[in-house]
Amino acid sequence: VLTDPVIPCGQILALHLPIPLIFFLRGLPCSFDLQATQCPDPPSYVPRTFADNSDHKMFIQRMENLLLKSSESFLCDFAYLPLELLASEVLHRPVTMKELLRHGSIWLKRMDLGFEYPMAVMPNIVFIGGIN
Repeated sequence: VLTDPVIPCGQILALHLPIPLIFFLRGLPCSFDLQATQCPDPPSYVPRTFADNSDHKMFIQRMENLLLKSSESFLCDFAYLPLELLASEVLHRPVTMKELLRHGSIWLKRMDLGFEYPMAVMPNIVFIGGIN
């Protein structure tokens, strides 16, 4: 299944029918893509999306990054709760959004590290281009 992971319909279908899952995305809110693939994402070094910080930060900006990271996880868990309940109902077992995302075989990311901050990635993440 080739799917966009923001709404987990493709993930639910791929888990219900045991078929491979390919994600096509630019990025997920709350760094769910990095957490699901177990990429390193230290909150004090990697700039958050809406923080307007560079990769060279002072201590106060690092603390702001840490607070944004912690609030992101709370808000995203709340926002994705109805979708997790739907997935749990269809799959007949309790699942979380991160667990649904862990089943991705290949992640095709529409990013170009010339315009983004460099990041560590896992071998199943392939960068396929930049600006759409």
